[in-house]
Amino acid sequence: MSFSISGRTAIVTGAANGIGLAIARHFAAQGANVMLADKDEERLADEVGDNGEQGAGAMRYFAGDLRRKLTQANLISATVDAFERIDILVNAARQVLRSDPLALDDRSFEALLEQNLSTGFRLSQAVARRMIRQAGEGGGPDDEPVGSIINISSIAAHRVHPELLAYSVSTAALEQMTRALAVALAPQRIRVNAVAFGSVMSASLRDALAEGEAARADIIGHTPLGRIAAAGELAWPVQFLASEASGFITGQVLIVDGGRTLLDAVDTAAH
Repeated sequence: MSFSISGRTAIVTGAANGIGLAIARHFAAQGANVMLADKDEERLADEVGDNGEQGAGAMRYFAGDLRRKLTQANLISATVDAFERIDILVNAARQVLRSDPLALDDRSFEALLEQNLSTGFRLSQAVARRMIRQAGEGGGPDDEPVGSIINISSIAAHRVHPELLAYSVSTAALEQMTRALAVALAPQRIRVNAVAFGSVMSASLRDALAEGEAARADIIGHTPLGRIAAAGELAWPVQFLASEASGFITGQVLIVDGGRTLLDAVDTAAH
């Protein structure tokens, strides 16, 4: 078995910054062809303009609101036009909002279910159909892998933080969706897994830490490895789940949190 993703084609959403961008850069450096998808066209153009060819892989970008089905269809078409096929989907687009569980006019619950759950579900459906179609066209062996879908989750799915109720519920639902899709797509030889991260220096966490040094110290104090992870540290676990090395793994949630979930700390929010 190999960890290699060289020559494979991946779509990475949420790829204009943070975790999504780190994964996309890593995949390209490892020889994969990567379509970076996000709504921030300016950042995507800046990134791909400087790094369109990186290592053995190539990077292209697609800008649009992926909550729209037509935009998702156009993303798939653009990826196939650029690279001829799709082998890997990384649903890294996500949003974190704090909310008041008792505020009747707070729309964060609906917004995060749409962004963090429904959008990834619909895109996974569409990409899976494309993977199945190209497998049929390829005429390969019946036991040959068809594709891998990796969802980016959070340990907030396993912790209770009232101010992050909507985010926690949306990520917990994402993990259940991962398990359900894994069973549904297994007969088609498409694997579906997730990576749940702890405190990673993403855009949302950077904003949260701007409030003061106490927040950083609190997170580090509740993390056994004693630090906040760099965004790029998620890329290797995601590559593992995308590669043949995890060929008999599906429906699993890989926790990458520096040991944080080993402690019973319910007062420190995870991002």
